[in-house]
Amino acid sequence: MPTLGTQTIQSSYTQLLKTDGLGGIDATLQAVTDGDNTVSALELSSAGVRSTGTLNVAGATTLSSSLTVTGAVTLSSSLGVTGAVTFSSSISATTGTATIGTLSASTATISTATISTATISTATIPLQLGNVTFGSNITSSTGTATIGTATISTATISSATIPRVNGVTTFATGFTSSTGTNTLGTIESTTINNTGLATVGTLQVGTSSTSPKLTAVSFGTAAFTSATVAAHNVADATTGSFGLTGVALGDMIIGSLNSLGSATGTVNISLSLYPSATNFVEYSIQNQGATAGTIPAGTFFATALRFTA
Repeated sequence: MPTLGTQTIQSSYTQLLKTDGLGGIDATLQAVTDGDNTVSALELSSAGVRSTGTLNVAGATTLSSSLTVTGAVTLSSSLGVTGAVTFSSSISATTGTATIGTLSASTATISTATISTATISTATIPLQLGNVTFGSNITSSTGTATIGTATISTATISSATIPRVNGVTTFATGFTSSTGTNTLGTIESTTINNTGLATVGTLQVGTSSTSPKLTAVSFGTAAFTSATVAAHNVADATTGSFGLTGVALGDMIIGSLNSLGSATGTVNISLSLYPSATNFVEYSIQNQGATAGTIPAGTFFATALRFTA
């Protein structure tokens, strides 16, 4: 100690350091004082060291155990900690890069972050008013995701609720509904290709507002044999009726008999079909030039059409 070499103990007390206890360093933290009993911010014990003031480290600091900080932490360089680190306040890295292996935080406020890989169980994402680009995908396990405008090249949607659209909707390719019923108000199309089953309430044929509108179609078959109808009378004519579900008075009926012109049937037949009551069709057959009493046995095919103006 060259600064004490020419001084007596009495004159050098202000330059000597000691603990404030009487027995030297023990397991209890004791403040380090000088010869004038000025208390420093450094406390020593056989178990540890504590600073009651500001602690500055010029080089890299490595902690082999845990670090507990009750105030703010500002890192201008690097901090190496091999044990657990608990921050009761905030962490601020003014320069450089802070690399953290695993971070468990109840609440984190980050202004700007570049993260290569992150696993987040629960996150609250603030409102984004500008463009947001996601390199992969967006998954919302619960709640409702509201997106203002989205440009999507390819989307796979397992379930979606589409709100009512009051304007024109254009589909570039097709509109497919695997289940349920699609109710469309007005369809304007030059070509409609339907490979499945289409149910139409009212079908307007033509482009004018006065074009006929088809509102109902009924189709059915009925046997025409000697067991079901009377034989031709001497005037070579017969009448009768059969059931056709859905037909009503006023419907237009188009029909045929598949035994016309056959070897067992007749020739030169005039066939007339018209509704006689709800779900019933009346027929009239005129057979000229054939033997009276013959029956052109076969099957009626009848189609009823209902139009409105």
